[in-house]
Amino acid sequence: MLKIGVLGVGHLGKIHLKCIQMIDDYELVGFYDPDTENAKKISKEQQLTAFESVSELIDACDVVDIVTPTISHFECASEAIKKSKHVFIEKPIVTSTDEALELIKLADEADVKVQVGHVERFNPAFMAAQDSINQPMFLESHRLAEFNPRGTDVPVVLDLMIHDIDIVLSVVKSNIRKVYASGVNVVSDTPDIANARLEFDNGAVANLTASRISLKNMRKTRFFQRDAYITVDFLDKVAEVVRMEEIDNDPKDPFALVIDLGENKKKRRIYFEKPGVEASNAIKDELASFKDSILNNTTPPVTINDGYQALMIAHMILDRIGASNSNL
Repeated sequence: MLKIGVLGVGHLGKIHLKCIQMIDDYELVGFYDPDTENAKKISKEQQLTAFESVSELIDACDVVDIVTPTISHFECASEAIKKSKHVFIEKPIVTSTDEALELIKLADEADVKVQVGHVERFNPAFMAAQDSINQPMFLESHRLAEFNPRGTDVPVVLDLMIHDIDIVLSVVKSNIRKVYASGVNVVSDTPDIANARLEFDNGAVANLTASRISLKNMRKTRFFQRDAYITVDFLDKVAEVVRMEEIDNDPKDPFALVIDLGENKKKRRIYFEKPGVEASNAIKDELASFKDSILNNTTPPVTINDGYQALMIAHMILDRIGASNSNL
């Protein structure tokens, strides 16, 4: 059994507590939260130990699950890693790329596992479509949310867009060549809506939009590649695949959708597929995958370097937004 403790039991931390208790091979030893009233309430409701300090919880664990505000990620994670504890850390991994590089160094020296909570990798719709995504050359994502004061301590790029940055980096296997971005502070002191264009060395382009001041919620990404178009709705958990294949003769099916490209070119038939999406709990799945990587001594599905790469691109986007706004 792996003894695990949770640092931070706000909205997301409470979900982590429940998920951990559903996973075999984890023994939840308790949690720490600086809000003593909240800690007492959670301790009583869930019959869990509320530790008096971060250090006490870390000392009692094999695995530390960090669900605190981003600003404290580095301090909590570095202490845990220095004490040779495995660390699951919510996204964004830390606040700065320098902190991320330091964590990578510490984790390597301590020889511990670190996984970053980019939960959309475990979204059942994305997982259902993943086998169909092959060298996409144009990607477009919209992640729109109604305003919620929770999360406004960081720019929308680090709060919401970073999910899509990670998804893009996971399927486009090429280095980024150029980044263009713009954004606006509407209700907070940091950008509340942002758009970024990422250009890769292999010619792929990703266009990302994120907003936390929308009138409706949307989490959708489209992947365009040779002979196929894939859409993943992360919110409604639906995936669709549209394929085109060359055909020699007209199909017998009268309802078949065929495109005639003209003389000396083969006709193409369009196929519509809807991959089966199995209901699942993405947070539970990511925490279970981390447990498996520890017990089997394998690489976590979302590595500390993945978290660093997503953070690095996020900061490049923020720098471009800052430069753009300074010229106004």
